[in-house]
Amino acid sequence: MGWKATSVMDERRRFIQEWKGKEEGVAELCRQYGVSRQTGYKWIRRYEQGGEAELADRSRAPHNQPNEVLAEVADEVIALRGEHPRWGPEKLRERLQREAPEIHWPAPSTIGEMLKRHGLVIRRRKRSRATPSSKPLAHATEPNIVWCTDFKGWWVCGDGSRCYPLTLTDACSRYLLRCQVMPDQQGWRARPVYEAAFREYGLPDRMRNDNGAPFATVGLAGLSRLSVWWIKLGIVPERIQPGKPAQNGRHERMHLTLQQEADPIPAASLREQQKALDDFRRCYNEERPHAALQQQTPAECYRCSPRTYPSRIPEVEYPAGLAVRRVDQHGQFRWRTVNIYTNLALAGECIGLEAIAENRWRVYFSFYEIGELRAGDEAVRPAKPLSGNKEEEDRR
Repeated sequence: MGWKATSVMDERRRFIQEWKGKEEGVAELCRQYGVSRQTGYKWIRRYEQGGEAELADRSRAPHNQPNEVLAEVADEVIALRGEHPRWGPEKLRERLQREAPEIHWPAPSTIGEMLKRHGLVIRRRKRSRATPSSKPLAHATEPNIVWCTDFKGWWVCGDGSRCYPLTLTDACSRYLLRCQVMPDQQGWRARPVYEAAFREYGLPDRMRNDNGAPFATVGLAGLSRLSVWWIKLGIVPERIQPGKPAQNGRHERMHLTLQQEADPIPAASLREQQKALDDFRRCYNEERPHAALQQQTPAECYRCSPRTYPSRIPEVEYPAGLAVRRVDQHGQFRWRTVNIYTNLALAGECIGLEAIAENRWRVYFSFYEIGELRAGDEAVRPAKPLSGNKEEEDRR
């Protein structure tokens, strides 16, 4: 004969039936059923209050929520969010607190949860970003060591055309080399602007920018067509870390001055806007004293680079001992019967491979290290950022 299966409810019913029979005392019954007397009396009390239905387990949830937000309060929060869709929880709470300080408004975190429940929060899509430079940023101790570049945020001119100012400054002297109106942010449009600056002022050692197009891509080493061209000119591209505009703070501060003084009112057309930017550039460079320059103007501190822009860009050459391969139109090169992918921006360029260990090679484009290749790989691995540990870097 098999074992009889019993449930907790069956045991409680049997306990109550035996208690009602008065054959055993409560203490003895509790010993037989393996429960404390406190538990036994609890189930007896519940049975007396509501019968067998009260022997079932009760929910442990509290009967009331002391921190529950009142419906009227929630309605006020949602209504204010409807009036100001871009306001976050902290701004909403501050506005409500000012209008009705006598009400206990929920914390910003609670307001944030309310907005999520009502579908008023849209999660930001994760953007792919280019990797920052693997080596530390250079110190701009003299003119032309570091030039900084970026696009200023766009606005619409009076004729409906969009204006994207492309800016270029010398980090040491703060000299504004270019402030050029652009109809978009395409790299092929930006290149002639840089070329004109190179012809007028010479070449910098480094070009510092953020991780966006057209300066960088999410491909190998963050290279774009523009940065490949810079490398061929002997310019080291520097990319700041994502979300760290302070690493290009001098240039960003110039953008703030530009916003305050040059573009409060959009011009009638791109041509008129360029005239306004030219006036700003002249005043910024030649008339406006700069506190970081001991109240001198950028024009008083800047001098042209001794490195002139070449009339013809020579082909990239590599030292003897490096294996040289040309990247095809698909961004690949042939290595030991295998097609290895690099970056489309390198299409048509030659790269160099330096053996650093058995079945391991360091990959360069001109002087610029772009990654590492190991036997069995189908693509060049990105170069690892510096760790700050000299011994570890030597091992690498």
